[in-house]
Amino acid sequence: MRDMDEELAAITEALCDVYSVSGEEKNLADYLEQHLSEISCLEVTRIRNNVVARTNFARSRHVILAGHIDTVPVSKISNNLPTRRTFEDGKQMVWGRGTVDMKAGDAVFFYLAQNLDALSRQLKYDITFIFYEGEEVAGEFNGLKYITENRADLVHADFAILGEPTGGGVEAGCNGSLRFDIVLRGKAAHSARAWKGKNAIHKLLPVLKILNNWNSAGLQERTVVVDGLEYREGLNAVLINGGVASNIVPDVCRVHINYRFAPDKDAVAAREIMQNLFSGYELEYKDISNGARPGLNLESVQKFAKYAEEKTGIGIRAKMGWTDVARFSALGMPALNFGPGDPMLCHRDDERVAVSDISASYEVLVGFLTS
Repeated sequence: MRDMDEELAAITEALCDVYSVSGEEKNLADYLEQHLSEISCLEVTRIRNNVVARTNFARSRHVILAGHIDTVPVSKISNNLPTRRTFEDGKQMVWGRGTVDMKAGDAVFFYLAQNLDALSRQLKYDITFIFYEGEEVAGEFNGLKYITENRADLVHADFAILGEPTGGGVEAGCNGSLRFDIVLRGKAAHSARAWKGKNAIHKLLPVLKILNNWNSAGLQERTVVVDGLEYREGLNAVLINGGVASNIVPDVCRVHINYRFAPDKDAVAAREIMQNLFSGYELEYKDISNGARPGLNLESVQKFAKYAEEKTGIGIRAKMGWTDVARFSALGMPALNFGPGDPMLCHRDDERVAVSDISASYEVLVGFLTS
């Protein structure tokens, strides 16, 4: 194994082994702030549990490299922290929570920061590194959102690269996400005299039928082409809550729905579609995030995507999930997703990333920034 491979693997392990489930990112933010502050060419700013580090090489172009530092909860079944090394199909893997989503991407950025002194003369860009909290939870806790709203001066650049896992290829834009409750109301009664009440849970069936009918359509019918890329939409009940006791007919039942919509539509259009689909039902909207169009007509996106494809042989794809490229897009800044790790392994108990994939992403990024 090359020295660089081992160093990137070790950094990934170090970042993952600092526990940082959403809401508990302080220790990792402390770790990053301490180490980044030791790099002479970086100006470091700490904002809550967000760390921003900027170069000042007086380059004519500026890029943001951004990655969230929180993870979903550690598995109680597979015990996926601390990390460990495994082998799979002849490749060395770093196995454990956060390896894919998205601390391997953070490791690529952190390793680049550590090598800035050696690379400074070759770099064609100034760089702002943003390591931020709260991406895996509701938007109100998102650290990048907080920075853009309270320290917009730190988020000025020609374009941004988000280190989300993309299998080492470029994934452009992202789907939007709408979450809402359908509230079904009944009338409470003692279960021994159920005829005196109206069971709210029993009103679920028509709602589930609507969802099943929507999902019975083929993938092609749920695929939306935007700027030549295929985005697939999704509509699912993800939580159900109802009832207060085993001997009471429930008077309220809530079905929590998640609609993932293509970036050809905005939040207003997405809500209108859901309102029409569930006409006559009481909807309570909880959270909505606009998607981002691919931006393939933008020079900076085209340039990076072309460079990455030449080096990896992986063509540009649509990003199916929501990512913070949408926040940059809302600022009028071109942005794309690029990072190591198979996105299909995100949030899984067997989350793992190939060391060779981390190194390959680093080499593409450094090659672009110095070319």
